[in-house]
Amino acid sequence: MRTMKNLKLKSARAAKDLSQQQLADLVGVSRQTINAIEKGDYNPTIRLCLSICRALDKTLDELFWEEE
Repeated sequence: MRTMKNLKLKSARAAKDLSQQQLADLVGVSRQTINAIEKGDYNPTIRLCLSICRALDKTLDELFWEEE
C-alpha cells in the first residue's frame, strides 16, 4: 500500500514561507528527505517528525496523523 502525500506538511512549510531546503537545514536532514516525506515516499522516524513539528509550530496530529 502506497502512503499518501503529506500535503499537510507541504502547506505548513509554505505557510512559514520555508523552502524544502530551509526546513531541511532547520531539522538537520537533506532537502531530498523533506521532498520524499512530502511525496509520501519516505516514512520519517518519530524523532524527525518531532523536529519537523517543532520547526513548523505544529503538533504530530496536525502534520502526520492520517484522517480515516
